[in-house]
Amino acid sequence: MKKGKKLAFGISIGVGIGAGIGVITGNLALFVGIGLMSGVAIGNYLNQKGENTKS
Repeated sequence: MKKGKKLAFGISIGVGIGAGIGVITGNLALFVGIGLMSGVAIGNYLNQKGENTKS
């Protein structure tokens, strides 16, 4: 998977999970933001993991 696609994948996973939790708890705005932040972290982790395995 390419570098940009890993970040987009992480963001989409994070926003999806955040939206689900937000709907359940009734606080959608908060959890979409938290999901976005978590998704960026996941995407960056996947990018770094991919760079380490190529070396």
